[in-house]
Amino acid sequence: MGEFKHLCLVRFKEGVVVDNIIQELSKLATELDTVKYFGWGKDVLEQEALTQGFTHVFSMSFATAGDLAACMAHEKHAAFAATFMAALDKVVVMDFPFVTVKPAPEPEPAT
Repeated sequence: MGEFKHLCLVRFKEGVVVDNIIQELSKLATELDTVKYFGWGKDVLEQEALTQGFTHVFSMSFATAGDLAACMAHEKHAAFAATFMAALDKVVVMDFPFVTVKPAPEPEPAT
């Protein structure tokens, strides 16, 4: 089976310094060996009817479901999760095996 994803769609509470949260989450992702990939983004189109108020997305990838479970159970994740959840007004979390339909192209060899 392919990699596993941990996806969070969030809307932060008014007054939260989002850059600080992102900085801490980025630090956490680099410290946990089970995290294969971490990325995030902020909505730019602001289409309330489609986004339902969610403004940011965070994505982590793991090699296996066991690696995902280990990350979620890790003490550093648990400590950060309390801070993260306190900063949120709204959140949706999904954990799922990722099915690749069209893989990323191979990089061109250097000439």
